[in-house]
Amino acid sequence: MNTTAAAAFPSPMSIATPDGCDGWQEMYPHYALFSEDRREADEGRLWFWNSMHFPEPMPAFDVVAIDAPYYALGTWQNRVFAIPPAMGIDYRIVNGYVYITPNAVTDPEQIAERAGYFQERAGFYFQNWDSLYGRWREKMDQLIAEITALEVPALEKYEQDEVAYEDGDTSFYRVLDAWSRTLRMHERMWQHHFEFLLLGYGAYLTFSDFVKSALPEIPDQHIAQMVAGIDVLLFRPDTELRRLARLAREAGVAECFGGDVSPAQIVAALSGSDAGRCWLEELEAIKDPWFNMGSGDGFYHHHRSWLDDSRMPFAAIKGHIDALADGIEIDRPTEQLAAERDRLAEEYGSLLAPELREGYDELLALSRKVFPYVEEHKFFCEYWFQSRFFNKVRGFGALLAKHGFLAETEDVFQLTRHEVGQALEELCLTWAHGGPAAGPRHWPPIVERRKAMVERLRAWNPPPAIGTMPSEAINDPISVMLWGITPERLRSWAAAVDGDGSSLSGAAASPGVAEGPARVVRNVSEITDVQRGEILVSTVTSPAWAPIFSKIEGAVTDIGGIMSHAAIVCREYGVPAVVGTGRATAEIRTGQRVRVDGTNGLVTILNDGASQ
Repeated sequence: MNTTAAAAFPSPMSIATPDGCDGWQEMYPHYALFSEDRREADEGRLWFWNSMHFPEPMPAFDVVAIDAPYYALGTWQNRVFAIPPAMGIDYRIVNGYVYITPNAVTDPEQIAERAGYFQERAGFYFQNWDSLYGRWREKMDQLIAEITALEVPALEKYEQDEVAYEDGDTSFYRVLDAWSRTLRMHERMWQHHFEFLLLGYGAYLTFSDFVKSALPEIPDQHIAQMVAGIDVLLFRPDTELRRLARLAREAGVAECFGGDVSPAQIVAALSGSDAGRCWLEELEAIKDPWFNMGSGDGFYHHHRSWLDDSRMPFAAIKGHIDALADGIEIDRPTEQLAAERDRLAEEYGSLLAPELREGYDELLALSRKVFPYVEEHKFFCEYWFQSRFFNKVRGFGALLAKHGFLAETEDVFQLTRHEVGQALEELCLTWAHGGPAAGPRHWPPIVERRKAMVERLRAWNPPPAIGTMPSEAINDPISVMLWGITPERLRSWAAAVDGDGSSLSGAAASPGVAEGPARVVRNVSEITDVQRGEILVSTVTSPAWAPIFSKIEGAVTDIGGIMSHAAIVCREYGVPAVVGTGRATAEIRTGQRVRVDGTNGLVTILNDGASQ
């Protein structure tokens, strides 16, 4: 074990609570916390901050978006496909931030046993991919329709006549049933989410291992470029925004987007002319389904869809209009990407011995076939469904607020899902019998305390990893490919603690070199601050941020592997990127000039001219 590097990561139990945040643990379930009864086991493992999915402190309710994904990931990886070296993901929360670690399989007999299950079951999916994926799309369409149609019942003074005369369900039952069904649908969505995702990664990893065994010097980046998708559904929303930008210029209404104006002001200006109204008709025509895109990664209640918060798409359209006015090409470089993909595939294939070429071609074809799902699922799951789910929760928050249990609708997200259930149960009970309720005095002080704690926790700077450096390589494919957790990356993070802060290393995610002033983005609300020509520095990027990729020169992230969403999006847009640096948002400040070498995985801070 590298004891020097291990010492660089703090012990989980030694991390101090930020000032004013005593009692933060009350927001989270007991099993999500480091505790004395698990000290020896937990401190002997490496835990890394999952800033890819959880870059902000978690409000109490949003833990539902931790538990359900990890139920599903563990089940598919460990219990269904039995991926030989890996079970599921364990997590803990520290000062509101989510740390995770993979549970590995190390017993050779167990690995061999699991390999039999994996080969048979994964083989069935790969052989029947099109029909099974078609069935998956039908399941997701049905689930989205079901969550959309669900109604949050009211609790009126008297029941409707149908309850008395037609054997209808009473309101208390309908409220509690609707709440239960809302949570169950959320869990079912995550069940669907992971059904194909792990196989998408598995196909890529199999191809990668095959190529590396034959060509040990091949860069990971070149393997990813050979597999890259060119026509992925997830990029369609941004494609539509770029089309609308061109249409605005052609229709002569581009001036409506000028200045610092809100979406409502833009719509009002467009409504004043025939050309503007025609443009608005085009806008309305694409909203279903493309405005179901999210503004973040979909794991927080405030990651609203474009239907709920149109600031991002309107800012993107304005940015595209400005770029066109400056003669800048705004389309994705799909032809160059396709040409480079095919060139690399053919050149590397030609280096192989004839007896290996057939296997190479088959594995490459399979990887390309399944690749679109690696990104496409996000549109249906994290964005379309998840935004509808959180809006249904808002409906229950509005019901509680109407009856005085909460001060306002959004306060519901400061309660855990179990506490929301308790509040609804008491509301139904006291509504039914007409007696006084304790909830209006009990819940508001809890909500206010937690709001303040979550805001204070935002100022804490989480270390990229805690615990003990592993003595062996991490063999969990999803940890390596999605989060980039490799021994080399961990050593880099550990070394960065004692470095001079002038440079960072990470995974070479998207080729090319770019320089520009840094723009550090720590949460979704700051995305619209990004200016043309800047280097985006963030904990992670999301496919939802694609509309700003015509502005930026390069991207740097704290977390991520070669097949992370950040890496994929940057490659698809031809933006140089380095991911998995560990500490970019801690070391780089907005305004500093930064060089991003996406070919070699290096980030250099060129000056200290930063603005705070």
